[in-house]
Amino acid sequence: MKSTLSLKPAEVSKNWVLIDAEGLVLGRLAVIIANRLRGKHKAQFTPHIDCGDHVVVINAEKVKLTGNKAGQKLFHYHTGYPGGIKQRTVAQRLSGKNPGHLIEKAVERMITRGPLQRQQMRNLHVYGGTTHPHDGQQPVALDVAALNRKNSVNSSSIGA
Repeated sequence: MKSTLSLKPAEVSKNWVLIDAEGLVLGRLAVIIANRLRGKHKAQFTPHIDCGDHVVVINAEKVKLTGNKAGQKLFHYHTGYPGGIKQRTVAQRLSGKNPGHLIEKAVERMITRGPLQRQQMRNLHVYGGTTHPHDGQQPVALDVAALNRKNSVNSSSIGA
């Protein structure tokens, strides 16, 4: 008799994964992070349970974009005041005070919306520099560039 395994929240085992974003393409990196957060890489994946891993991303300001997206893609935001709509390019956001916000928003938009998304996004930890406070959890390094040759961009072909 065959039966489908449905994981219960008490049976979930969460691992810690460390990803160095230096030289990686933003969209491809976001897909890998989103799949790790959801737990789709595990054989016991259950869509309604938070069975994903904790993901620590370092060097967020060194992520790359292909083509002319760094200078041409615009993000709009509103200050809350009348006529307060503003815009910034991706290059301005990467050189700003919170470069990890770009990766967080890319991953957030790839995960199904709702309460489970908010729970899974709490397992994402993005840092602009090379240091992070999660050494005690002993995260296992994941080499995203080695998974596919298109995941990384050599520095001579990109300007941002």
